[in-house]
Amino acid sequence: MSLVKPPRSTLGGHLARGLLQAGVTDVFSVPGDFNLTLLDHLIAEPRLNVIGCCNELNAGYAADGYARSRGVGACVVTFTVGGLSVLNAVAGAYAENLPVICIVGGPNTNDYGTNKILHHTIGLPDFSQEFRCFQAVTCFQAVVNNLEDAHELIDTSISTALKESKPVYINISCNLPAIPHPTFSRQPVPFSLPPGLSNQMGLEAAVDAAAEFLNKTVKPVLVGGPKLRVAKACDAFVELSDACGYPLAVMPSAKGLVPEDHPHFIGTYWGAVSTAFCAEIVESADAYLFAGPIFNDLSCVGYSLLLKREKAIIVQPDRVVIGNGPSFGCVLMKDFLKALSKRLQRNTTAYDNYHRIYVPEGQPLNCEPKAALRVNIAFQHIQKMLSSETAVITDAGDSWFDCQKLKLPKGCGFEFQLQYGSIGWSVGATLGYAQAVPNKRVIACIGDGSFQMTAQDVSTMLRCEQKSIIFLFNNGGYTIEAAIHDGPYNVIKNWNYTGLVDAIHNGEGKCWTAKVHCEKELIEAIEEATGGKKDCLCFIEVIVHKDDTSKELLEIGLQALFCQ
Repeated sequence: MSLVKPPRSTLGGHLARGLLQAGVTDVFSVPGDFNLTLLDHLIAEPRLNVIGCCNELNAGYAADGYARSRGVGACVVTFTVGGLSVLNAVAGAYAENLPVICIVGGPNTNDYGTNKILHHTIGLPDFSQEFRCFQAVTCFQAVVNNLEDAHELIDTSISTALKESKPVYINISCNLPAIPHPTFSRQPVPFSLPPGLSNQMGLEAAVDAAAEFLNKTVKPVLVGGPKLRVAKACDAFVELSDACGYPLAVMPSAKGLVPEDHPHFIGTYWGAVSTAFCAEIVESADAYLFAGPIFNDLSCVGYSLLLKREKAIIVQPDRVVIGNGPSFGCVLMKDFLKALSKRLQRNTTAYDNYHRIYVPEGQPLNCEPKAALRVNIAFQHIQKMLSSETAVITDAGDSWFDCQKLKLPKGCGFEFQLQYGSIGWSVGATLGYAQAVPNKRVIACIGDGSFQMTAQDVSTMLRCEQKSIIFLFNNGGYTIEAAIHDGPYNVIKNWNYTGLVDAIHNGEGKCWTAKVHCEKELIEAIEEATGGKKDCLCFIEVIVHKDDTSKELLEIGLQALFCQ
C-alpha cells in the first residue's frame, strides 16, 4: 500500500468521492500494473473499502450481488487482460438490469498515437479492442485520457448507470489518477437524480384504457416481473393489489421483489413449473396485468405459457401496452400503477377461486435416521432457517427450482440470475451481497458444478469476516444439463469440498465446515451453524444422489428436448 496520502483534488480522489455519492462504499478489485496508482487513491478515501478478489470474474459477480442490494456496485480491474476477464460478469449485469460501474486502469496517455504494442493486450497497437467489447454490454463508455474532460466523463458515467440501471465502462489512463486539476477541487455532481416524469396526457390515457379494460373482466390477476426493480415500482405494485383485490403472482426472476406474506400472494407463475395452483389461476384468468416482465425461453418454459396477448396488459418501466393495442409511451410504471389503483373496481373473484382450489402441499416422507438425504428433505430444513434477517442466493441449476418453492418471510431477501444464468455466479454474488448488507445472513445454495467455477473467493469472504452459510449440493455433476441432454461431459471430478474450504481457511478467520449424508447430520449441522458457529462463515456439503432432482427440472428438461 502506498505510504503517501494522495491529495483529494486529484482524478483518483474525485472518482472515489463520486462512487461514495452514488452509494458505493465497497469496491471489488484485482490489482494490475495499469490500475495500481488508481487503487492507491481509492484506498486513500477512508469511507471507501477496496476489497481484493481472487480473479476479475468474481470481482464482477461481487459488484453484481452488491448492486442487487445497494442499488449500484463497482469493480476495478486492469487493462484488457483484466477487462476481458470481467466482461462476462458485466454482460450478466447488463442482462439483469443492474448498475455496475466497471473501472479499468488503462494505457499511459503518452502511449496513445505512438503505434506502440503494450503488454496485457492482444499484440496490436490499437488500444480500442477492450472498448469495443464493452460497447455491447454497457450503456455508456468513457475513455479518460486527458484531465480536461475527466470530471465530466466520470460524472456522466456514474449518473448514466444509475439512470439506465445498466453497467458502464470507465477506462482511466494509468498516469492520471495522481494528477491534481482545478475541476477536481469541486465536489462531484450529486447523484440523487431527479425522477423521470411521465407524459401526463399519455398517463391519463393509459390509465383510462387499462381501467376500462380491467373493470369489464370477471377474474383478472396481477403478475410481477423482474423490471419492477428497475422501475422502482415494487411498492406501487403491492399498492395496486391492495386496492383492487386481484391475486398477486410473480415471475420466477421477480421472487423476493414483493412480500410473500401479502394476503393475496399466490406464488410463482412459471408455466408448467409454477408453484402449486398458481398457473391454473393465471392461465384461466380473462385478463392479466404483467408489470415489468421478461419473456424468454426459460421464463416461458420453452414458450409454452398458455397466455393470450389480447388478454394482457404489459407494463414496462416506461411503456404500457394494452392487449393487441393501443400502446402508450413515456408513461412511468410507478406513476401508472399508482394512478390505476384509484380507478379499479375491487374484484376478488380470481383470488377466491385460488383459495377454493388450493390444497396445502404434502410433506415429504420421513427419512430413516441413517437413510441417504433427499433434496426435498434438505429444503424443508432450509425453509425453517429463513427470517427477516436472512437472504437466499441460488446458482443456476436445480437449486433454482427448489429455492422458488421456499416461502420467504417478510424482509427475507432473494436473488438469482435467470436471464443470464451464468454458472458459478452465486459465489461472487454472495460475497458482494453479504458485504452490502452485513446485518443479514446470506444463505447460498450452490451445486458442485457451479462451485468449481468460482470457488476461490470463499477466501475473500473470510478476509471480509462474512458469516454466510453456503450449502454445497454435491451430486457429482451438471444435473441441470443432464436433465436437458445427458452425456459424459456432465460428469465432473469429485472434490473434497469441505477439505478445500478448510485449506482456503488455513487457520485465518472464522470458518466452520461440515459434510452431511443424512437428515440427522443435516439437522445437527444447521443447529451448529445457527448456534455456536453463528459468527463464522459456515460451509455445509450436502451429499445427494445424482438423479435426485425436482420435478420442475425434469419438466424444463423435457421442454428443452422438444426444442432441440
